[in-house]
Amino acid sequence: MSISEGLLERRGRVVSDLRRHRRIIVALSGGVDSAVLLGLARNALGQSNVLAITGVSESLAQAELEDARRVASELGTDHEIITTHELDRPAYRANEGDRCFHCRSELFELLTTLAEKRGYDAVAYGAIVDDLGDVRPGMEAARRLGVVAPLLEAGIGKSDVRELAQWMSLHIDDKPASPCLASRIPTGTEVTPERLRQIERAESALRSLGLRLFRVRHHGDIARIEMGEQDFGRILELHASISRAVRSAGFRYVAVDLDGYRAAGAASADPAPVTLYSIAPSRESGQ
Repeated sequence: MSISEGLLERRGRVVSDLRRHRRIIVALSGGVDSAVLLGLARNALGQSNVLAITGVSESLAQAELEDARRVASELGTDHEIITTHELDRPAYRANEGDRCFHCRSELFELLTTLAEKRGYDAVAYGAIVDDLGDVRPGMEAARRLGVVAPLLEAGIGKSDVRELAQWMSLHIDDKPASPCLASRIPTGTEVTPERLRQIERAESALRSLGLRLFRVRHHGDIARIEMGEQDFGRILELHASISRAVRSAGFRYVAVDLDGYRAAGAASADPAPVTLYSIAPSRESGQ
Protein backbone atom coordinates (compact mmCIF):
# COMPACT_ATOMS: atom_id res chain seq x y z
CA MET A 1 0.00 0.00 0.00
CA SER A 2 1.02 3.64 -0.45
CA ILE A 3 0.73 6.44 2.09
CA SER A 4 -0.65 9.93 1.55
CA GLU A 5 1.60 12.77 0.47
CA GLY A 6 1.10 14.66 3.73
CA LEU A 7 2.00 11.64 5.81
CA LEU A 8 4.95 10.92 3.56
CA GLU A 9 6.24 14.40 4.39
CA ARG A 10 5.74 13.92 8.15
CA ARG A 11 7.40 10.52 7.97
CA GLY A 12 10.37 12.19 6.26
CA ARG A 13 10.62 14.67 9.13
CA VAL A 14 10.79 11.82 11.64
CA VAL A 15 13.51 10.07 9.64
CA SER A 16 15.53 13.30 9.32
CA ASP A 17 15.20 13.92 13.05
CA LEU A 18 16.35 10.39 13.85
CA ARG A 19 19.36 10.73 11.56
CA ARG A 20 20.70 13.48 13.81
CA HIS A 21 21.64 10.60 16.11
CA ARG A 22 24.26 7.96 15.52
CA ARG A 23 22.79 5.17 17.65
CA ILE A 24 19.46 5.13 19.46
CA ILE A 25 17.47 3.15 22.02
CA VAL A 26 13.71 2.96 21.47
CA ALA A 27 11.40 2.30 24.42
CA LEU A 28 9.12 -0.38 22.97
CA SER A 29 5.90 -0.79 24.93
CA GLY A 30 3.95 -3.24 22.79
CA GLY A 31 1.66 -0.50 21.45
CA VAL A 32 1.38 0.83 17.92
CA ASP A 33 3.05 4.22 18.55
CA SER A 34 6.38 2.88 19.77
CA ALA A 35 6.25 0.10 17.16
CA VAL A 36 6.06 2.65 14.35
CA LEU A 37 8.85 4.70 15.92
CA LEU A 38 11.02 1.59 16.04
CA GLY A 39 10.34 0.86 12.38
CA LEU A 40 11.25 4.40 11.33
CA ALA A 41 14.39 4.33 13.49
CA ARG A 42 15.54 1.13 11.81
CA ASN A 43 14.88 2.70 8.43
CA ALA A 44 16.80 5.85 9.37
CA LEU A 45 19.82 4.36 11.13
CA GLY A 46 20.02 0.69 10.14
CA GLN A 47 19.51 -2.42 12.21
CA SER A 48 22.89 -2.34 13.96
CA ASN A 49 22.36 1.18 15.35
CA VAL A 50 18.93 0.66 16.89
CA LEU A 51 18.04 -1.23 20.06
CA ALA A 52 14.48 -1.79 21.25
CA ILE A 53 14.03 -2.20 25.00
CA THR A 54 10.88 -3.15 26.86
CA GLY A 55 10.59 -2.49 30.58
CA VAL A 56 8.85 -5.33 32.41
CA SER A 57 7.19 -5.22 35.82
CA GLU A 58 3.95 -6.28 37.45
CA SER A 59 2.19 -3.38 35.70
CA LEU A 60 2.88 -4.71 32.18
CA ALA A 61 0.44 -7.32 30.92
CA GLN A 62 2.01 -10.43 29.41
CA ALA A 63 0.08 -9.80 26.19
CA GLU A 64 1.85 -6.45 25.79
CA LEU A 65 5.25 -8.07 26.18
CA GLU A 66 4.34 -10.68 23.59
CA ASP A 67 3.30 -7.95 21.14
CA ALA A 68 6.56 -6.08 21.74
CA ARG A 69 8.59 -9.21 21.01
CA ARG A 70 6.62 -9.91 17.85
CA VAL A 71 6.98 -6.32 16.60
CA ALA A 72 10.75 -6.41 17.08
CA SER A 73 10.88 -9.69 15.18
CA GLU A 74 8.71 -8.33 12.34
CA LEU A 75 11.00 -5.31 12.01
CA GLY A 76 14.23 -7.29 12.36
CA THR A 77 15.53 -5.20 15.26
CA ASP A 78 17.48 -6.22 18.33
CA HIS A 79 15.25 -6.36 21.39
CA GLU A 80 16.05 -6.62 25.08
CA ILE A 81 13.95 -6.90 28.23
CA ILE A 82 14.82 -5.02 31.42
CA THR A 83 13.13 -5.23 34.79
CA THR A 84 11.78 -2.00 36.21
CA HIS A 85 11.03 -1.43 39.89
CA GLU A 86 8.48 1.37 39.98
CA LEU A 87 6.57 -0.50 42.72
CA ASP A 88 9.56 0.13 44.99
CA ARG A 89 8.81 3.86 44.72
CA PRO A 90 6.40 4.97 47.49
CA ALA A 91 5.04 7.81 45.33
CA TYR A 92 4.19 5.38 42.55
CA ARG A 93 2.38 3.01 44.90
CA ALA A 94 0.50 5.90 46.53
CA ASN A 95 -1.16 6.60 43.15
CA GLU A 96 -1.99 10.21 43.96
CA GLY A 97 -2.35 11.42 40.36
CA ASP A 98 1.30 11.55 39.32
CA ARG A 99 1.84 7.79 39.13
CA CYS A 100 2.88 7.92 35.46
CA PHE A 101 5.64 10.41 36.26
CA HIS A 102 7.24 7.99 38.68
CA CYS A 103 6.74 5.02 36.36
CA ARG A 104 8.31 6.80 33.39
CA SER A 105 11.09 8.18 35.56
CA GLU A 106 11.99 4.64 36.59
CA LEU A 107 12.05 3.40 32.99
CA PHE A 108 13.80 6.40 31.45
CA GLU A 109 16.45 6.58 34.17
CA LEU A 110 17.34 2.96 33.44
CA LEU A 111 17.35 3.53 29.68
CA THR A 112 19.45 6.70 29.76
CA THR A 113 21.98 5.03 32.05
CA LEU A 114 22.12 2.02 29.74
CA ALA A 115 22.50 4.27 26.69
CA GLU A 116 25.46 6.03 28.24
CA LYS A 117 27.16 2.77 29.16
CA ARG A 118 26.70 1.20 25.72
CA GLY A 119 27.43 4.20 23.54
CA TYR A 120 23.93 5.12 22.37
CA ASP A 121 23.52 8.86 22.05
CA ALA A 122 19.72 9.06 22.48
CA VAL A 123 16.70 7.39 23.99
CA ALA A 124 13.37 7.82 22.17
CA TYR A 125 9.77 7.03 23.04
CA GLY A 126 6.53 6.99 21.06
CA ALA A 127 4.69 10.12 22.19
CA ILE A 128 2.35 11.54 19.51
CA VAL A 129 0.35 14.76 19.13
CA ASP A 130 -2.83 13.13 20.48
CA ASP A 131 -1.07 12.80 23.84
CA LEU A 132 -0.87 16.58 24.22
CA GLY A 133 -4.60 16.83 24.96
CA ASP A 134 -4.38 14.63 28.06
CA VAL A 135 -2.75 14.99 31.45
CA ARG A 136 0.48 13.09 30.84
CA PRO A 137 2.92 13.26 33.79
CA GLY A 138 5.10 10.74 31.97
CA MET A 139 5.88 13.33 29.30
CA GLU A 140 7.37 15.56 31.98
CA ALA A 141 9.61 12.70 33.09
CA ALA A 142 10.80 12.29 29.50
CA ARG A 143 11.49 16.02 29.18
CA ARG A 144 13.53 16.13 32.39
CA LEU A 145 15.67 13.17 31.34
CA GLY A 146 16.20 14.32 27.76
CA VAL A 147 14.26 11.45 26.17
CA VAL A 148 13.28 12.45 22.62
CA ALA A 149 9.88 12.11 20.93
CA PRO A 150 10.44 12.20 17.15
CA LEU A 151 6.83 11.34 16.24
CA LEU A 152 5.52 14.18 18.35
CA GLU A 153 8.05 16.64 16.96
CA ALA A 154 6.99 15.77 13.41
CA GLY A 155 3.28 16.23 14.11
CA ILE A 156 2.41 12.53 13.86
CA GLY A 157 -1.03 11.60 15.25
CA LYS A 158 -2.88 8.38 15.97
CA SER A 159 -4.38 8.01 12.50
CA ASP A 160 -0.89 8.52 11.07
CA VAL A 161 0.70 5.78 13.17
CA ARG A 162 -2.05 3.34 12.27
CA GLU A 163 -1.54 4.07 8.58
CA LEU A 164 2.22 3.73 8.94
CA ALA A 165 1.85 0.49 10.90
CA GLN A 166 -0.30 -0.93 8.14
CA TRP A 167 2.24 0.27 5.56
CA MET A 168 4.96 -1.52 7.56
CA SER A 169 2.77 -4.67 7.74
CA LEU A 170 2.83 -4.69 11.54
CA HIS A 171 0.33 -7.05 13.14
CA ILE A 172 -0.81 -4.40 15.65
CA ASP A 173 -1.82 -1.74 13.09
CA ASP A 174 -5.39 -1.59 14.49
CA LYS A 175 -4.62 -2.51 18.09
CA PRO A 176 -6.58 -0.47 20.67
CA ALA A 177 -4.58 1.68 23.08
CA SER A 178 -3.53 -0.30 26.13
CA PRO A 179 -2.05 1.70 29.00
CA CYS A 180 -0.44 -0.12 31.91
CA LEU A 181 -2.47 -2.23 34.31
CA ALA A 182 -2.06 0.35 37.09
CA SER A 183 -4.27 2.74 35.11
CA ARG A 184 -7.24 0.54 36.11
CA ILE A 185 -6.80 1.42 39.80
CA PRO A 186 -8.60 4.59 40.98
CA THR A 187 -6.50 7.56 41.99
CA GLY A 188 -5.84 7.43 45.72
CA THR A 189 -5.97 3.64 45.91
CA GLU A 190 -2.58 2.03 46.47
CA VAL A 191 -1.04 0.15 43.55
CA THR A 192 -0.08 -3.34 44.73
CA PRO A 193 1.17 -6.45 42.92
CA GLU A 194 -1.95 -8.31 44.08
CA ARG A 195 -4.33 -5.79 42.51
CA LEU A 196 -2.32 -5.73 39.29
CA ARG A 197 -2.43 -9.53 39.07
CA GLN A 198 -6.19 -9.52 39.62
CA ILE A 199 -6.69 -7.04 36.80
CA GLU A 200 -4.44 -8.93 34.41
CA ARG A 201 -6.14 -12.27 35.11
CA ALA A 202 -9.59 -10.75 34.60
CA GLU A 203 -8.66 -8.97 31.37
CA SER A 204 -6.90 -12.02 29.98
CA ALA A 205 -10.02 -14.10 30.67
CA LEU A 206 -12.27 -11.55 28.96
CA ARG A 207 -9.94 -11.40 25.97
CA SER A 208 -10.28 -15.16 25.65
CA LEU A 209 -14.05 -14.64 25.25
CA GLY A 210 -13.41 -12.59 22.12
CA LEU A 211 -13.92 -9.12 23.63
CA ARG A 212 -11.65 -6.52 22.06
CA LEU A 213 -11.98 -3.06 23.60
CA PHE A 214 -12.52 -3.10 27.35
CA ARG A 215 -10.99 -2.30 30.73
CA VAL A 216 -11.44 -3.98 34.10
CA ARG A 217 -11.42 -1.23 36.73
CA HIS A 218 -10.48 -2.31 40.25
CA HIS A 219 -12.81 -1.13 43.06
CA GLY A 220 -11.97 -3.50 45.89
CA ASP A 221 -14.39 -6.43 45.74
CA ILE A 222 -16.00 -4.92 42.65
CA ALA A 223 -14.70 -5.23 39.09
CA ARG A 224 -16.18 -2.47 36.93
CA ILE A 225 -15.96 -3.41 33.26
CA GLU A 226 -15.89 -0.70 30.63
CA MET A 227 -16.70 -2.07 27.18
CA GLY A 228 -16.48 -0.63 23.69
CA GLU A 229 -19.68 -0.03 21.75
CA GLN A 230 -19.02 -3.00 19.47
CA ASP A 231 -19.18 -5.38 22.44
CA PHE A 232 -22.15 -3.94 24.32
CA GLY A 233 -24.58 -6.08 22.34
CA ARG A 234 -22.85 -9.21 23.62
CA ILE A 235 -23.28 -8.50 27.33
CA LEU A 236 -26.47 -10.54 27.82
CA GLU A 237 -25.19 -13.29 25.55
CA LEU A 238 -21.95 -13.60 27.52
CA HIS A 239 -22.98 -12.45 31.00
CA ALA A 240 -22.51 -15.83 32.66
CA SER A 241 -19.10 -16.32 31.07
CA ILE A 242 -18.08 -12.76 31.95
CA SER A 243 -19.11 -13.34 35.55
CA ARG A 244 -17.13 -16.57 35.85
CA ALA A 245 -14.11 -15.09 34.09
CA VAL A 246 -13.85 -12.02 36.29
CA ARG A 247 -14.65 -13.79 39.55
CA SER A 248 -11.96 -16.33 38.80
CA ALA A 249 -9.51 -13.44 39.15
CA GLY A 250 -10.64 -12.88 42.76
CA PHE A 251 -13.39 -10.27 42.48
CA ARG A 252 -16.62 -10.80 44.42
CA TYR A 253 -18.92 -8.60 42.35
CA VAL A 254 -18.96 -7.86 38.61
CA ALA A 255 -20.48 -4.72 37.10
CA VAL A 256 -20.64 -3.38 33.55
CA ASP A 257 -20.39 0.40 33.29
CA LEU A 258 -23.26 2.13 31.48
CA ASP A 259 -20.90 4.79 30.10
CA GLY A 260 -18.76 2.19 28.34
CA TYR A 261 -15.06 2.41 27.57
CA ARG A 262 -13.37 5.73 28.37
CA ALA A 263 -9.83 7.06 28.26
CA ALA A 264 -7.66 5.72 31.05
CA GLY A 265 -7.02 8.97 32.88
CA ALA A 266 -10.59 10.07 33.48
CA ALA A 267 -11.98 6.61 34.04
CA SER A 268 -9.41 5.38 36.49
CA ALA A 269 -9.90 8.47 38.66
CA ASP A 270 -13.65 7.88 38.98
CA PRO A 271 -14.28 5.94 42.21
CA ALA A 272 -17.95 5.12 41.63
CA PRO A 273 -19.08 2.24 39.41
CA VAL A 274 -22.05 3.11 37.23
CA THR A 275 -23.76 -0.18 36.55
CA LEU A 276 -25.63 -1.24 33.46
CA TYR A 277 -25.60 -4.92 34.36
CA SER A 278 -24.59 -6.23 37.77
CA ILE A 279 -23.97 -9.82 38.78
CA ALA A 280 -24.49 -10.69 42.45
CA PRO A 281 -22.10 -12.90 44.46
CA SER A 282 -22.29 -16.60 43.84
CA ARG A 283 -24.83 -18.59 45.89
CA GLU A 284 -21.97 -20.33 47.67
CA SER A 285 -21.22 -17.07 49.45
CA GLY A 286 -24.48 -17.33 51.39
CA GLN A 287 -25.75 -13.93 50.23
